[in-house]
Amino acid sequence: MIPERLLAPAKVHAWLRHEEERIAEALGGPARLKVIVVLASVIGLEAADLATVGAVATPLERALHISNTDVGLLVTVSTAIGVFATLPVGVLVDRTTRTRLLVASILLWSAAELAGAAAQSYIWLLITRLALGAVVATAGPTVSSLVGDFFRVSERGRIWGFILTGELVGAGLGVLVSGDLGAITWRASFAWLVLPGVLIALAIWRLLPEPARGGQSRLAPGAEEIASAEDVASGEAPEGSVAEEAAGEEPEQGIVEEEVAEQGISPRRSLVLHRDPTGRDLWWAVRYVLAIPTNRLLIVASALGYFYFQGLRTFAVEFLRGRYGLGQAGASSLLVLIGLGAIAGALVTGRLADRLIRAGQVSGRVLVAGVAFLVSVGLLVAGLLTTTMAIGVALFFVGAAALGGANPPLDAARLDIMHSRLWGRAESVRTVLRASLEAVAPLLFGYVSDQLGGHTTGLGHPAGHASRGAVGLDLTLILMLSTVLAAGAIMLVTRRTYPRDVATAMASEQATAPSSPTSQRAA
Repeated sequence: MIPERLLAPAKVHAWLRHEEERIAEALGGPARLKVIVVLASVIGLEAADLATVGAVATPLERALHISNTDVGLLVTVSTAIGVFATLPVGVLVDRTTRTRLLVASILLWSAAELAGAAAQSYIWLLITRLALGAVVATAGPTVSSLVGDFFRVSERGRIWGFILTGELVGAGLGVLVSGDLGAITWRASFAWLVLPGVLIALAIWRLLPEPARGGQSRLAPGAEEIASAEDVASGEAPEGSVAEEAAGEEPEQGIVEEEVAEQGISPRRSLVLHRDPTGRDLWWAVRYVLAIPTNRLLIVASALGYFYFQGLRTFAVEFLRGRYGLGQAGASSLLVLIGLGAIAGALVTGRLADRLIRAGQVSGRVLVAGVAFLVSVGLLVAGLLTTTMAIGVALFFVGAAALGGANPPLDAARLDIMHSRLWGRAESVRTVLRASLEAVAPLLFGYVSDQLGGHTTGLGHPAGHASRGAVGLDLTLILMLSTVLAAGAIMLVTRRTYPRDVATAMASEQATAPSSPTSQRAA
């Protein structure tokens, strides 16, 4: 007979295998599971690092004798360098092998993280943060472009929900693991991130082939293998892939496109493209993507939402410590619990938006995103105004669900209105403004809270528990919610422009298709 102690690992392995198969079935097959997990991990890596800075804010302040403003600057410099690198990276995304670009940027990021853990001074740590902008600049445009080429239009709201949970899970791990390690030494909080960085780079290199552009590598439900660009070019696409199924047929329309066509919505003729934009220069691309009304509105709304989210996750642990008199581990655990609400929201809203579209509401994605932003403001204000822990945490949980739920439909809408050969550069333009506001957010949140720290807010902090930085954070978090309120209002306005811009993107794709007469004449 086999000893029970030897059977236990086998049972665990069997259970893990069963769970993997169950999740793969829910996502549409093993190939989809692979792509979603890898892309979600890339998004989560940056989030884990940014959350780490907030999670160890108090230990950093004590060890390096710095203020909230100095802590905010640590996040600002890494985000700011990404702003300058994002536009040229967008060109690379549209023209080069995206998977290799991701691997190189993540390895550079890991090296910088290791150097930061060895920092002997605040200036040293600040300088190492500059290299961390590599993932800030690369992740957004690359992941957005890959999502467009791996998944059908009709699924993007739901798929973005899965992928963006990576950002929330990464932030949660950054808070929980880094927070616990920070109680020992802040250096360990940065050092542990090197390992997942290297593992994610290896996973991309081994598991994620570069897909063909234009949809021939899109993953059909149940697909077991990914069709690479080389497979498509050679006519050897794996069984079950879109390329193998379609065999030259017209790409399947998504639910948004079907509704736009059925309702007879006309495109903006001045913005319809008649030649492949791949080779157009960067500044032409910048002018074009900003000429699309919906894209301008989505960029601003997204940037305002991320502005608040960045400031919130930088100082959330310190706020919870001061508000409820918690220790480092307790505050980190509580923040992870609240973060589960954001994950739940991200998983629900994409599906909800897709259902609204199927019901004839073409602008369902922007409507859901706008309402989610507005609801989050009311819930978070109520949570910030109460000092009762149980009530506050419940309000923060639901508010986080609304705030996190705004992003999946918003990100899906961005792909709907853009030609597929401009996804990388369009995302890089958005990232410039988004990252600019994200860079300012921790610094501004920290500065305002420092200025308000000497004033009584009336919200109360347990005596002897609130750090100097925690006092004033409550009022700062309420004041800054005005940006989320503005984001919600902008998304509701976007309902007017979105249908025509979807029609424009559809007309551009049709006019620039290889078999299109207008495309051939332009060539």
